[in-house]
Amino acid sequence: MAFDLVQYFAEQINNQKPQLLEQYPREDKKEYLLEINALVLGKLISLWRSNDNKVYQEISAPDELFIQEVARHLTTSSKNQSTLPREELEHTVTEILRLHLAELKQLNEIGNLNIRGVRELILGQIEHLSGQAPDWVWSANELTELKGSKPMEQEEISLDSTMKEFNQMVSQQQPHDEANISHEVVNTPVPAWSKILEPIVAIIILWILYSAATQMFN
Repeated sequence: MAFDLVQYFAEQINNQKPQLLEQYPREDKKEYLLEINALVLGKLISLWRSNDNKVYQEISAPDELFIQEVARHLTTSSKNQSTLPREELEHTVTEILRLHLAELKQLNEIGNLNIRGVRELILGQIEHLSGQAPDWVWSANELTELKGSKPMEQEEISLDSTMKEFNQMVSQQQPHDEANISHEVVNTPVPAWSKILEPIVAIIILWILYSAATQMFN
């Protein structure tokens, strides 16, 4: 199971963007933010499927025009059934998408994931998104396979535990890479000429040492 970005992003939204929708009652605010979190992450998955290089480029160097275009598309979609006013919805989507890209960039750099690791991370979120939002969200972000999905039973964990899970994911990749490197080193053939030159090189080194010692004592 992939590292849970759904909960990780929800924690980061609460920590970094406490001002979002602060005018609403606590429970309403929580529900709206979870809904938009799923809307934005699902859209990133859909965009990755259509053009992974483009999305990876936006993660590596976020472009404000890209962020605005995606936010506008999600806000004006005919499938959008959010009860938030359009201006509030678009602003919130923009802020959360900006946060998603920034956090993905940081995770990519910390874990040295590169495009292959980020692909595994992003596409692995479908299972975590299951049942996390109403069906209109999956229609709006084109993640229609989640329509009618039910939430998976899982214990709520802290941000520290979530980061430990990410570190484990990264460490599982590293031994595999190191094993490949070690295998390549072990199997590197030793040229035959190097064995022939070994005694000659040794004699030259001994001669240099002998000459240096002779000059020292003289």
